[in-house]
Amino acid sequence: MSLPPVAEIAPARFAAVAPRVARIEERARATDGHESLGETIRWDLEHPGADSAGFLAGDAGYAHVARSDTLSSRQWTVATAVVPEARTSRLRAVLAEHALRHVAAHGGGHAVLWLFGAADRDDADDADDAELVRAGLRVARELYEMRVPLPVAEAAAFPAPVTVRTFEAGRDEQAWLEVNNRAFAHHPEQGGWTRETLARRTSEPWFDPSLFLLAFDASGLAGFNWLKLHEARGTEPRLGEIFVIGIDPRAQGSGLGRALALEGLHRVAARGIDTGMLFCAAENAPALALYRSLGFTVHRVDRAYECEVEAA
Repeated sequence: MSLPPVAEIAPARFAAVAPRVARIEERARATDGHESLGETIRWDLEHPGADSAGFLAGDAGYAHVARSDTLSSRQWTVATAVVPEARTSRLRAVLAEHALRHVAAHGGGHAVLWLFGAADRDDADDADDAELVRAGLRVARELYEMRVPLPVAEAAAFPAPVTVRTFEAGRDEQAWLEVNNRAFAHHPEQGGWTRETLARRTSEPWFDPSLFLLAFDASGLAGFNWLKLHEARGTEPRLGEIFVIGIDPRAQGSGLGRALALEGLHRVAARGIDTGMLFCAAENAPALALYRSLGFTVHRVDRAYECEVEAA
């Protein structure tokens, strides 16, 4: 098919185009079995950042670009959704090029485009790699979506003298931010969270403080397991996700991570959910070894394409 013209969408018009974006996303999901745009983009469509932008290619494709709300204001997230019949037309790369030009026009920075299921689709992988590389991006890293049947048989065994309770708003934010940012000091998405970053996540409809587990030892907060429930959709079952799990560097190697993972899986299983899931960086060998020992297997492979964009 010929390439449709691409229209830039300013933040003030996000709400107006949201139904069209949703239709493109649903057509892509019907083929892929999963979303294309992701949670960060969905949030920004509803709560636009001042520097955000969308790029709409008729009813065939959409790209969205948003600046990170972490301490790294030079980090940008880019996502694309393309209907199946337009995926041989270079439309994804054209949309990405528009997004990268927007980044350049707004001071430049580090841009990351996530392609979900990149290694799982016949029309992806090499073709997408080639097109996105020509657009100025490079394959940087992969993320595994992993799943495990629930319940798991192993009990959670916490090292002494650890106690576990759930997150309390107004009490735990600062301690959690400090531990999270130490645990993920070099992580491009999870590190560098601010009060505003945390407040954004805890204000989302899915947030449930009773599934946000905090583990304390004699020195204070030592680790956490923040869980998220997903309702069934299409062929997908209800899922209990380990949204983010982290251990303070001082407590790593103590067995706390395994205990927190198990405790979280038991708590979502108690709510009638029979599939647990999480995301793990493909290069994180210690974490992969832990999750595989708990019964997790790789369900989907996501790929990050990145580049440094100079200011225009």
